Amino acid sequence: MAAPNGRASVGLVAATGAGRRHARILADAWPHAQLVDGETVADALRAAWTGCDAVVAFLATGAVVRILGPLLGDKRTDPAVVVVDEAARHAIALLGGHAAGANALAAEVGALLDARPVVSTATDAAGLPGLDTLGWPVEGAVAAVTRAILDGEPVRLVADATWPLPALPPNIRLAAPDRPSTGADGEHRGYRLLVTDRVVPLDDRTAVLRPPSLVAGIGASRGVPAAEVTELLHRVLADAGLSPASLRCLASVDLKADEAGIVATADALGVPLETWPAGELAAIDVPHPSEVVRAVVGTPSVAEAAALRGGGVLLVPKTASAMATVAIARHAPRGRLAIVGLGPGAADLRTPRAVAELRRAAVVVGLDQYVDQVRDVLRPGTRVLASGLGAEEERARAAVAEATAGHAVALVGSGDAGVYAMASPALDHADDRIDVVGVPGVTAALAAAALLGAPLGHDHAYLSLSDLHTPWAVIERRVAAAARGDFVALLYNPRSRTRDWQLGAALETFAAHRPPDTPVGVVRNASRPGERVHLATLATLDPALVDMYSVVVVGSSQTRLVAGRMVTPRGYRWRS
Repeated sequence: MAAPNGRASVGLVAATGAGRRHARILADAWPHAQLVDGETVADALRAAWTGCDAVVAFLATGAVVRILGPLLGDKRTDPAVVVVDEAARHAIALLGGHAAGANALAAEVGALLDARPVVSTATDAAGLPGLDTLGWPVEGAVAAVTRAILDGEPVRLVADATWPLPALPPNIRLAAPDRPSTGADGEHRGYRLLVTDRVVPLDDRTAVLRPPSLVAGIGASRGVPAAEVTELLHRVLADAGLSPASLRCLASVDLKADEAGIVATADALGVPLETWPAGELAAIDVPHPSEVVRAVVGTPSVAEAAALRGGGVLLVPKTASAMATVAIARHAPRGRLAIVGLGPGAADLRTPRAVAELRRAAVVVGLDQYVDQVRDVLRPGTRVLASGLGAEEERARAAVAEATAGHAVALVGSGDAGVYAMASPALDHADDRIDVVGVPGVTAALAAAALLGAPLGHDHAYLSLSDLHTPWAVIERRVAAAARGDFVALLYNPRSRTRDWQLGAALETFAAHRPPDTPVGVVRNASRPGERVHLATLATLDPALVDMYSVVVVGSSQTRLVAGRMVTPRGYRWRS
């Protein structure tokens, strides 16, 4: 496991033997976590504070407050601090809840130590997204606008475009960017949340989110100083009234991938440097091509072409200094489609990543019974598009359409969304205008196998017996191939009211290739209310016990029953 949340280092401080035992659990789980020692515990805590990106202290909260109080600086630069009590019952996010990630760290510590995370940040307690947790720079009256959101006061959301924001509460109301503030309803003194890359005047009731909309194309002579690139870039942005906080990346030609002045500028801004082959840039239509540039680098434009690569609108044509050239393009928002596997049904088999994506989404799309399983984790204001059985294509199209419109969307499915679920139909329609995130889930087969024992210890095959989308002749050939290959077979969609003979036909095919006493397991509603596990053999299984809520596991010729559990040997030495 990597360090939590990608942190470079986590300092662990403990004063007692119990604390050190708890700390070792974290150190074993996180390669970049280490126990910090000192002549005194206070010395160790101060050393962790100054030398690490995050601190987990197995000490009393009061002691940590007294020791670290004089060291506090700014929440944007101070490390995260989590305090764990002697019995590891609570993991308290003490400092840096949002900005430094202490809230998330407390949850991760809690998961490893079976401790309860304690988070006092107001937005987290209310189930609302904090403005400083959205992953974009935020400036202005952040505290005042956040307080207004928490208090339920009207807040106007004014965005230059539709960006994939998480669900926002009903008191945040979308307003047109050019809506005049007449003052008739008092909104000229109301709270505002702006989403823009433009430099705007700030007041004590306005917060500004900076979306990653700008790409700066950079051309330069060899050996250009970083100071020259930086000065030109900031001057161009300022003259155009654009914020450097909205830079998505710097872009140039491949030949400049190692240009120290450009690399240093990107590093100082905290954005990536993306470079492209000259031939690719040469194919991009630009307003100011140069044959001189073509002769040198193989493309008539570097700055403008790199800024426009992938689409976008040129806001600032190429502007040159002695050794550098800069152009700025604005790129349209990219919607976000998370395809989320919810697991077999039980909440504790739902992954933390799935929960995070559900809370990240503004729109959730899914089968009504699956959406009902997760309504309790959705943020206030989440728009839900639920539909009944048989509408898979419609749900997939709706999810893609919402993401293409710029929204943050979660398309949910049971088990793993990529296994007989929604990922395939959605990705059939998704194009390169949206970002797609796949969130794996515990499949129904894995949940069933865990209840049956260890039937998947060797090679196995997933097969669906539903002929709604696949002709039975094709399914029959695949069943026969799995039977001949002696795979353990996991049968999805095994039997319904209208498809009541296919399971029997499949079992007959398996019986022709393996012994009649081959174990067969049936698990209905794995991890859900009404869970039932039934063990039989190929010779004794009654298909009438099976329905669409069941998974059937047919053992291989090597599968055995051991103490009432299905076991397929892991080894490759064949049993006779």
